[in-house]
This record gives sequence, structure tokens and C-alpha cells, in this order.
Amino acid sequence: MVAKSIESLVEPKVSIPFRQYTALLGKYLRPQMRLVIVVAVLLFTNIALQLINPQILRYFIDEALAGSALNRLIIAASFFTGIALVQQVVNVFATYTSGKVGWTATNALRGDLARHCLSLDMSFHNEHTPGEMIERIDGDSNQLGGFFSTFVIHIVGNGFLLVGILALLFREDWRAGLALTAFAVFTLFVLYRIKNITVSHWKATREASANTFGFLEERLSGAEDIRTSAAKPYVMRRFYEFMRAWFRKEMRASFMTSTVLNTTWFLFAVGNALALGVGAYLFMNDQITIGTVYLIFHYTNSLRQPIEALTHQLDALQKATASIVRILELFETKKTLEDGNGLEFPDGALSIEFDDVSFAYNTGDAVLHDISFAVRPGRVLGLLGRTGSGKTTITRLLFRLYDPDEGKIVLGGRDVRDAKISDLRDQIALVTQDVRLFHGTVRDNLTFFDPAVPDERLTEIIRELGLTQWFDGLPKGLDTELQADGGGLSAGEAQLLAFTRVFLKDPRIVILDEASSRLDRSTEQLIERAVDKLVEGRTVIVIAHHLPTLERCDEIIILEDGKIVEHGDRKELAANPKARFYELLQTGLEEVLA
Repeated sequence: MVAKSIESLVEPKVSIPFRQYTALLGKYLRPQMRLVIVVAVLLFTNIALQLINPQILRYFIDEALAGSALNRLIIAASFFTGIALVQQVVNVFATYTSGKVGWTATNALRGDLARHCLSLDMSFHNEHTPGEMIERIDGDSNQLGGFFSTFVIHIVGNGFLLVGILALLFREDWRAGLALTAFAVFTLFVLYRIKNITVSHWKATREASANTFGFLEERLSGAEDIRTSAAKPYVMRRFYEFMRAWFRKEMRASFMTSTVLNTTWFLFAVGNALALGVGAYLFMNDQITIGTVYLIFHYTNSLRQPIEALTHQLDALQKATASIVRILELFETKKTLEDGNGLEFPDGALSIEFDDVSFAYNTGDAVLHDISFAVRPGRVLGLLGRTGSGKTTITRLLFRLYDPDEGKIVLGGRDVRDAKISDLRDQIALVTQDVRLFHGTVRDNLTFFDPAVPDERLTEIIRELGLTQWFDGLPKGLDTELQADGGGLSAGEAQLLAFTRVFLKDPRIVILDEASSRLDRSTEQLIERAVDKLVEGRTVIVIAHHLPTLERCDEIIILEDGKIVEHGDRKELAANPKARFYELLQTGLEEVLA
């Protein structure tokens, strides 16, 4: 039973090559090299002051026992006090400067991680919850804030302090220096042997934390459904299970960390006994003064500071190592969608062609089967079908959020895989029924926080869409603050912002995905005018069950189980009693396609 308990605490070691530590440090500290040099100067000054002051105290003790004049003792005490004060001031500046270096490096790392995650494919984001990604980008990066600054001021600094103390001990007496050097080497050897003992446990703790926050984020976003489904007991039970797993991993990691610390404290006790023994032996043989005995003991206690600091920082470094492993794993995740060589799309509205396109999100579970259709420039295509028929998947393939497994997609006569992904997505705009709004001003939400877009351009688009009356009703115009997810706006008002975004982008292709299914009466006419303006001079795909929206369509495609079952001119299909579209119009779109 005991063997099983011990075995349960032992997890595979997690370690990374030393060059990866140095590479990470070099990448994020190199841009701050001047500030790093300032930290180094402060660091060495602090070390020198720590080594000098005990010498003054040894002099004070020996002079006091020898009955020296009072003024000599006062001068020595004044020097000791002054150096101690200067040391504290230097230490404060060193800590502040190294902290600034650490946080600057950490913020740069956060930015790189966020940029990298945004470049990854949708398949990656489908496999990782937003809560997990927040923990990866912010939590793991935050763990490294101490690593960047600690490495500069504590690990390196205390290493130099350790060497300086041993050198001065050798200067006092080679036997004292040899004995305490052996102690220091043995202690560091033990610490080195156990340095990775907690890494795997802290990595597991970070993963448990990410899982917990991921679960919590998902449930909070679905709070309304949870309440109406009376699922609160289930959610709380699962939440407690995640918390319990996190607690157990945290306890294991803390237990292993405690083992490291207790080992170090035991070694310190041995070191103190060794210093007192060596000092007493040399003093009894009249080879050193009582002041030097104190000096040896003081320097031995001073050894405690760098070794103990290294031990504490080793704990932080082990936590950082777990985060570094996870960060490197994230950086090593590559996108599967590669940019094309780049091409220019023709001016004006673009044609759309799907040529025998098949696609599956998961192997063997196809969503689209041999989809082929063509839409001429400037035409409006209506996509109809039940939920899961493949309508939204078609729009995702247009954006190259995914690539088809078979066939190809052509826009304006160009294969989308030959274009830069960013150039392709500049040609297409999407408006959905669930408009994503952010905490910020109306201006920020229209421009996606791009300050380069002038206000004149925004107001021009608002007037062009016929939204002046709505805009004039905003309390502070473009400076009106919006809450996250559009709090304070109706669904229709959120749609108006979405249409304004599209006009600001000025795309060649527009996709309306159920964009008019949540209209309120106060804004319905405004939105209808905005849609009329939106479709002018653009190729449009409409996914809708709302009949007035479909009346704008030139042609209709009906999908069923990922296949096209009908495609034709809307007016002809509406007039053909044998057509499925005719039957849908007679039966009612909302009832049949729900």
C-alpha cells in the first residue's frame, strides 16, 4: 500500500535542454540589453558590499578586544552602518530594475504567444477552450515573469556571491576555505540531483488549472441554458471534480517542493556545525583571532543566503520550467494551412466556384460530398438546408478556415490556395446573427481598435447606410461606451454595427449568415436599407430562413446531408410546383428548415 502511495507521487521527469533556457532569455532580454547592464552593475555592487561589511565587523571585534581607542571603534561602526544603508538602497534599485526587465520580457512573450495562437488553424482552436488558452497565454507567461527577473538578480547574483564568500574564506585560512567549499559543493550537488523532482508535478498543476478555467469559462458563457435546464447540480459536481483534481496535483507538487526545502535546511545545519568546529579548532591552536572565528561563522551563514535563495529560486525555476515546456509546445504547434505565393484578385465583385468539393472535420465523417456550383460576379445566392446540412461549412471553406479534402474553390478565376490567406480574407466579409462586440467605444467596435481609421470615414459610411438617425440617438456618438457582448444594445442595433464594419472593410464578397433572424421593429427598416446597400456591386451568399431576405436572391441552392439537391434561378424555382423550393415556400421555411 505504501509502495503504491509513493509510486503515485512519482511522475515522469520533465526537463528541457539548458540551451532552450538561454535561447528564451536571449530572445526577450536582448532588446533590453542596456537595462540588463544596469541590473548587472547594481548586482555586483550589492555583492561587493555584502562581502566588505563582515570584514569591518571582524576588525571592530578584534580592536574592541584589544582595547583600542574609542574613536577607532566609532569610525569602524560608522563605516559598517553607512555601507549597510548603501547596500539596502542598491538592493532596492536592483530589485526594481530587474522587475522591470522581467515584466517587459513577459509582456513581449504574451504578445508573441497571442499572435502565434491567432495564426493557428480553426482545428486547433476547436480542440482548446478559451479558458485553456487564457491560462496558456497569461498564466504560463506570468509564471515566467519571475523567471526572467529572478535569473538576473538572484540566480546569477547569488552564484557570484557564493564564489566570493568561498574566495574570502580561503584568504582567511585554507583549511576553513577547503572545508566550507566541500560543504558548498556537496550541497549544490544534492540540489542539482533533485532540481527536476517537482517539474512534472508543477506541469500537471498548470494543466489542471487550465482545465478548471476552461470548464468554468464554458459554463459561465452558457449560464442561461444551464439555469433553464436545471443543470446547476451537474455543473457544480463537475466543477468540484476539476477543483479536487487540481487540489491533489497542487498537494503533490507542494509535497515534493517541501522535500527539497527540508533537505536544504538540514544541510544548512550541518554547515553551521562545520563552521563552528573549524573555527574553534583554529582558534584553540592560536592560528586565528576571535574576530576571524566570527568572520568564518558569518561567511558560513552568508553561504546560507545564496544557497537558500538558489533553493527558493530553484522552486520558482521548476515552476517556470513546467510553463516553459508548455509554452514551447505551443510555439511548436504549426498551422496546417499554408499561404499561397500571392496573387491579385480582379476588381469588382468576384465570381465563386466550388469544383467537386468534399470535406470532413474528422476523418471518415464527411460534411460535404462532391459540392459543385458557380455564382457569377454580383449575383446573390441563397443557401437553404436544415441544421447540419453543410451551409456554414461552405462559408468556412471560402474563408480558408479549413481546406477541402477534395476538389478546389475558385474566386474570381483564382484558386484560393494560391492567394495569401490575409489577402483572401480581405475580399470576404461575414455578418451573422450573433454579432461579436467588445468592451470599448462604438468607434473601437467599428474599427477593431484601429486608431488609424478617421472619424470622417466612419460617419460617411453611417450616412451612406442611412443610419444617421440611429447614430444621432447614441449618447456620445462614436465615443459611446459599449459593454462586452454588446450590453446595452438591441440585437438590431448590434446588426447595424456589423453592417457598418462590412462597409468599412469594403469586401468583394459578403456572406449573410442568418443575419436578419433577430430583428426588432425599431431597427428592421434600417437594417433592410443597409442590406439593400450592402448587396450593391458585390457577390453575396445568404444563409437565411427569413423570406424577405431570400427575395433578394438571384438563385437558390438547397443542401441536404452535405449534398446539393436543388440549384436554380429563384424565380423559376418559386414558380415550379415540382421544385423543392416551391414546396418550402408553400409549407413555410421556418417550420421545414428548423
